[in-house]
Amino acid sequence: DFILLGVSDRPWLELPLFVVLLVSYILAMLGNIAIILVSRLDPQLHSPMYIFLGHLSFLDLCYTTTTVPQMLVNTGSSRKTISYGGCTMQYAVFHWLGCTECIILAAMALDRYVAICEPLRYAVIMHRPLCQQLVAVAWLSGFGNSLVQVVLTVQLPFCGRQVLNNFFCEVPAMIKLSCADTAMNDATLAVLVAFFVLVPLALILLSYGFIARAVHRIQSSRGRHKAFGTCSSHLVVVSLFYLPAIYMYLQPPSSYSQEQGKFISLFYSIITPTLNPFIYTLRNKDVKGALRRL
Repeated sequence: DFILLGVSDRPWLELPLFVVLLVSYILAMLGNIAIILVSRLDPQLHSPMYIFLGHLSFLDLCYTTTTVPQMLVNTGSSRKTISYGGCTMQYAVFHWLGCTECIILAAMALDRYVAICEPLRYAVIMHRPLCQQLVAVAWLSGFGNSLVQVVLTVQLPFCGRQVLNNFFCEVPAMIKLSCADTAMNDATLAVLVAFFVLVPLALILLSYGFIARAVHRIQSSRGRHKAFGTCSSHLVVVSLFYLPAIYMYLQPPSSYSQEQGKFISLFYSIITPTLNPFIYTLRNKDVKGALRRL
């Protein structure tokens, strides 16, 4: 078994953290399930944007369920362990979902670009088969990345070192724990994460560059405000997801701090999935209307 330290060195934090995790998990479950239901059941939300949003909510639902129940058990008891198999499954699924979300967010940016820059051709370009293909690419490529990481990580020896200074199992923390030469793991992690984080992020920024130029050409302030309103929620979600991910994974392994890393991990594993459904519903009249009808 691995020992997950969490906040064991700060016992006074365990009860407040348990309450925050429990409330956040309940809110994340309710919010994301609500988004999935309305995007499936309301005929007015069967557009490409809501197909992607439904998958994003499902991802966030799985994301939190992969880590938070284990964190609640460990935080609420004196036993802070996780089995080797459980640990492997945790970081495998966590990486799969994380990389899939990167591509889903890029697909959502493409959808917003076509809606604002090519509005008359929107239905022709963003047809349902294309959306389904983009979603399939996201899930399959995320799985491929996770498979490579798992195959490399399970081969690492730990030489009796079983204490992870983290809330859950994650590949950077596992590499840091190993007593072997991890240069191959470090290089592979850096290359794959750079590809799955930086390439989608570059596409998102490029899309919003074209969107900003198109919005700037709109004459009326009301039109500009409406166009910006359709993108602002997505931009907030992208920021909440990408900034911690870049900090965690795109730094040299030698400078990786487990103490800082575990709190950054806590942020994007629970806070971001909890906030996402509220960000989309509070600023989206269509979703609010669909929730009322449902």
